[in-house]
Amino acid sequence: MSSLSEAKPCKETARVADLLGKYQVQVILDYGVEGGDYGEQGLDHACEEFIKVVDYAATQPNIPFMSIKVTGLARFGLLEKLDTAAQAKSGFEGRIHTEVLSEAEKAEWDRVVARMHRICEAASAQGVGVLIDAEETWIQDPVDALAMQMMETYNRQKAIVYNTIQLYRHDRLQFLKDSFHQAELKDFMLGAKLVRGAYMEKERKRAEEMNYRSPIQPNKEAADRDYNWAVEFCIEHIERIATIIASHNEYSNLYATQLLEKRGLSLHHPHIHFSQLYGMSDNITFNLAKAGCPVSKYLPFGPIGDVVPYLMRRAQENSSVAGQTGRELGLIRKELQRRAKR
Repeated sequence: MSSLSEAKPCKETARVADLLGKYQVQVILDYGVEGGDYGEQGLDHACEEFIKVVDYAATQPNIPFMSIKVTGLARFGLLEKLDTAAQAKSGFEGRIHTEVLSEAEKAEWDRVVARMHRICEAASAQGVGVLIDAEETWIQDPVDALAMQMMETYNRQKAIVYNTIQLYRHDRLQFLKDSFHQAELKDFMLGAKLVRGAYMEKERKRAEEMNYRSPIQPNKEAADRDYNWAVEFCIEHIERIATIIASHNEYSNLYATQLLEKRGLSLHHPHIHFSQLYGMSDNITFNLAKAGCPVSKYLPFGPIGDVVPYLMRRAQENSSVAGQTGRELGLIRKELQRRAKR
């Protein structure tokens, strides 16, 4: 893993990408910088590093996307203040409630927007997709609004910018539909990366401590239901929505392929992409690739202090991954036994 000053993937990252490419599996590069107390100089530096990742991805035939976190470009406290101001949680409208900010804070926010534009401009010019990661609910509204602004600017001809929608939140299915209607109204392509989510325990604990309704679904069944409904909604509106089905759930991936086939659409439709985290759910990834689906491994790299927490969140809090672990081990044992009998 590289240091903060070295965003270009290391040789090991490039080797993994090359190996995956031999099996028709692509790569989403995730430079794991988030939420650090870097100061304005550090945030500007992070912006430059994200652009370097875009530049690198553009030279590689096997890397169609890179991901970013707005907390790598903006001060957490600033995002929190903007979120608090958005009482109606109306991020899908693309409105940033800057009226609550001081003049210095407004200038600070303008610099955040400028950083995001620089990244998206570079990505648009080189045809690299930018996936904006989800954040905690108490800073998500300005992230959503910023994502919508970027999509309105850069998703005119095709999807360059994607917002991440966490379906383990009970309000996100409606948010997806509202975002779609805004895309229709303003005539741009909606980019949606569908995930279940990775802040569950943190969200529930904060809601309990601060005595407000938890934003998390009441149970896994509800999260699975909304996730699959979101997949269905996106495929029903595939001409306006470019979707990344980022799931470790076998049924959700299978359901997406069934919906495509039912509508007479190619499994390699340009507005559909599948993704799993590198090192997880290989049975899903490689079977999707074998079936002709565009599929990527999410490959984190960067400062170890940022990447390790990222991986821990997904290993510990993603209930879909947890549910898959036993099955994956069983599949590995079965394959080993099959090979031993040869």
